[in-house]
Amino acid sequence: MKNSGAGMEKEQTAQGLIQKAYDKLKASNAPEALALLEAALKLDFDNPELKYALKCVRWWLEHSKRIEEFQNPYEKGGFILSQLKQYYSFLDRFSENYDQCQYAIRRFVFSSALGWFQDLLGDGVNQHDPVLLLQAGRCYKGVGNYDEALKYMEQAARFKREDAYTLAELADTNALLAENRAAKVLFREAFFLDPEKVDLRFMESDLILRLRDKVLELGYRGPELCEWIPVYGCLLGVFSVKRELKQVEAGRLKQSIFSLESEFHGGGEKNPLLKPRLLNRYFWLIDHYENIREDPVLIEEILLKIKITDSGIYDQYIK
Repeated sequence: MKNSGAGMEKEQTAQGLIQKAYDKLKASNAPEALALLEAALKLDFDNPELKYALKCVRWWLEHSKRIEEFQNPYEKGGFILSQLKQYYSFLDRFSENYDQCQYAIRRFVFSSALGWFQDLLGDGVNQHDPVLLLQAGRCYKGVGNYDEALKYMEQAARFKREDAYTLAELADTNALLAENRAAKVLFREAFFLDPEKVDLRFMESDLILRLRDKVLELGYRGPELCEWIPVYGCLLGVFSVKRELKQVEAGRLKQSIFSLESEFHGGGEKNPLLKPRLLNRYFWLIDHYENIREDPVLIEEILLKIKITDSGIYDQYIK
């Protein structure tokens, strides 16, 4: 019994050091976090979370060394954020995932980058740089300051009204602030403009992550996943808030449908991205016809096209 108690005390001490390491990460101090994790390893060598955290922190310390090569704050902050995609690829090697660790890492990354961007935004000179505004907004979202994130992302979106990535980030921030109506409109818009530019790895809100998980359950991965999300977003009522199209937008939508139909029915069925892309545009056109009270015959024609394209989707859509 005595040995059991000592083992429990040792484990609790190691766990305490892990928590302190996470706190250091959140405060942007990765070297001290690493030292704490290495001390914990001496107490509990077989702790799987500890080994995982060590690999993650060492990865960032190794990949952050190049920051000294950059001179200005914009490049330094941008470099830190640019490492995230590589980091996510690194994480794909692991079968396990520890949310507390990833939360601490995310806070470390975004707070570190934010420090550099704040230097540039402080005097107001760069308030018209949409890329800088978006980067700052992403960082504020990453550290949990959603009100400040929204302010910067709204400014960025004024300059980049048709950029899917910017709109998705703005949508995600609205959802995190429980502004679900705005979030649904913006997500729908982003996935219509360019699904592949919506980086789901950077999304944090339950609204979009639950939808992603449902589409993942259907077996879609990679670019297909992003193309099918707006289709199921419509079918499942997630993208339920819609806006009226301007005349020029409606014209572009019809032209896009015509081009996709030609490609799809001309042998493009083998391209797995065409079907969901076409279905999503059919949904948009039906919404447009309903908004302007168009002849129901035209709506029936689009419904027939949906049925021919995918009868299963048609059955779900008309329910």
